[in-house]
Amino acid sequence: MAIRLIVKDPDPVLRERAKEVSKFNANLHKLLKDMAETMYDAEGVGLAAPQVGILKRVIVVDVGEETGLIEMVNPEIVEREGEQLGPEGCLSIPGISGDVRRAQRVKVKGLDRDGKPFEVEATDFMARAFQHEIDHLNGVLFTDIAEELYDTSAKSRRSGE
Repeated sequence: MAIRLIVKDPDPVLRERAKEVSKFNANLHKLLKDMAETMYDAEGVGLAAPQVGILKRVIVVDVGEETGLIEMVNPEIVEREGEQLGPEGCLSIPGISGDVRRAQRVKVKGLDRDGKPFEVEATDFMARAFQHEIDHLNGVLFTDIAEELYDTSAKSRRSGE
């Protein structure tokens, strides 16, 4: 396992559409492990492969609920319901947060690290995290769709975060 460098905006890799994964092998397993370790080290709740410079449709999410770490390959939102407006930040865009409108509930289907299909139903914060990470796979950043943006860099410097 290794902590990878998180790509920062405006790196062009963050604007590209990631490619579907077709090989489920040791390289994919290492990528998933590294992404989870990188996410935890950065104190994030989700990470998409393009954020570590890899244009593959791979995400990891852990919002601290009973589900723990969820690794998903080739994720796709198949159902959306309701609406929520709430704050988001991004490991690739430090010092900025914003209010983003998302679905309240989503059903996401994808594959596990071995290529076996599974689905996740998520609401509230977890639904937000899945939508945010899947946006990364399509080259969309939260700043593109935020209704309002906030500079949080001064606060971070003051509090030592």
